[in-house]
Amino acid sequence: MNRHLDIRAVSFDVGGTLIEPWPSVGHIYASVAAQFGIPPVEPEDLNRQFGSAWKARRDFDYSREAWRELVNASFAGLSPEVPSRECFDAMYDAFARPEPWRIFDDVWPTLAAVRERGWKLAIVSNWDERLRPLLQKLELIGHFDAVVVSHDVGVTKPSPAIFQRVAADLEVPAETILHIGDSAMEDCHGARSAGLHGLLLDRKGRGTEPDAVRSLAAVLDFVAR
Repeated sequence: MNRHLDIRAVSFDVGGTLIEPWPSVGHIYASVAAQFGIPPVEPEDLNRQFGSAWKARRDFDYSREAWRELVNASFAGLSPEVPSRECFDAMYDAFARPEPWRIFDDVWPTLAAVRERGWKLAIVSNWDERLRPLLQKLELIGHFDAVVVSHDVGVTKPSPAIFQRVAADLEVPAETILHIGDSAMEDCHGARSAGLHGLLLDRKGRGTEPDAVRSLAAVLDFVAR
């Protein structure tokens, strides 16, 4: 990446970038399922099947029914039956609350550093109607000048349209925005297709992009001081 960039704003993905399920998706699923009489399921097994189902998803529209199919796939073969509608609703509602989420340690210092440079801050996320209230409960939303959620705009990353929307909301040219996220396709390629700069946050060191950072703390090193 050219480090001499005219950056005026930084936008962030949310899941895997700013926050993560805690202790894990599998732990939350297993805990809620137990409340509805489902025999104990190992969280690690649920995490494994959820991860496989998430990678295999196609045309995922972040609707409630799409999430239910993902939950069913996570439990398939691990319990005598998939979670009931009531059980799924409880799982869905659980992730709308702040308790199952953890803000990464590098988030607050990075947001402060971006602000110190006088740049604007934004969120661009594929999510459903739960995101804005969740960000409010996590005391994150007030730190951003624009929040663009696929549920609200009717288009998901990597579509250029969702990135063009954030440029319009921030009132800055697309080429002056650096977008950061944990998906090479949705975040990096999507942002670049709309004229933004895209940077991969590769927290686990998968090495899928030549230009990537392992922590948000390293983001500013990619831009000339």
